[in-house]
Amino acid sequence: MSKATLYLDDGIHKALRMKAAETSRSMSDLVNDALEESLLEDLEDIEVWRERRNDPRVGFESFVRQLKKDGVLQP
Repeated sequence: MSKATLYLDDGIHKALRMKAAETSRSMSDLVNDALEESLLEDLEDIEVWRERRNDPRVGFESFVRQLKKDGVLQP
């Protein structure tokens, strides 16, 4: 594991300390988990983009027309 220095807003730091105390976990563990979750979400988004990058393109006007036709948007 690597050591890093982070600068947190005072409110975030206070909330992090409170969460650590409530859950009996270290602030480092909480930050590590939050960062890992965020980065994994980004990787999932990138993977979906890669899978769909060759999908046919739809123009904005066509997209709105289809939403109205499907009843998602009101005409």
